[in-house]
Amino acid sequence: MAKREHTGHEWGQLANAVGPRVRLLRNALAARSIAALEEFALPTGSLTVLSLIAANPGSNQTALAKAAGVNKSALVGIVDELEKRGLAARDRSASDRRRNHLTVTPVGEATMKAMLARVAGGESKVRDALGLRDHLKLLELLDRANAALE
Repeated sequence: MAKREHTGHEWGQLANAVGPRVRLLRNALAARSIAALEEFALPTGSLTVLSLIAANPGSNQTALAKAAGVNKSALVGIVDELEKRGLAARDRSASDRRRNHLTVTPVGEATMKAMLARVAGGESKVRDALGLRDHLKLLELLDRANAALE
């Protein structure tokens, strides 16, 4: 049976399950990220949304919600706060007036870089434990697993 090294507990019937391990990693990283970003006083998920907007300028809110793994109403709340703080801009689509296209403002770019610097420490333990090759492989495997469930 596979053991959890830090506790020594057996996984039992979950020895081959991905979900519990991903949940543990996600919870640990999320807690570190929330603590590191507390000074920015933004809703949880703001860095993810801001980063996705920056990587995909002009993206619409539906696609963004899917990519961020949040429901549309949660995304609207995050985008509202980002816009209110001058970190993102929402413009009506020229081709479909019902849709908004999102971009990151210069202030948003600077804030995002500061936020990324703060959360980097939380992920460094994972990167250090895995090494570069395995870290990149983990990212690839997670992307493949997520794609398989879409």
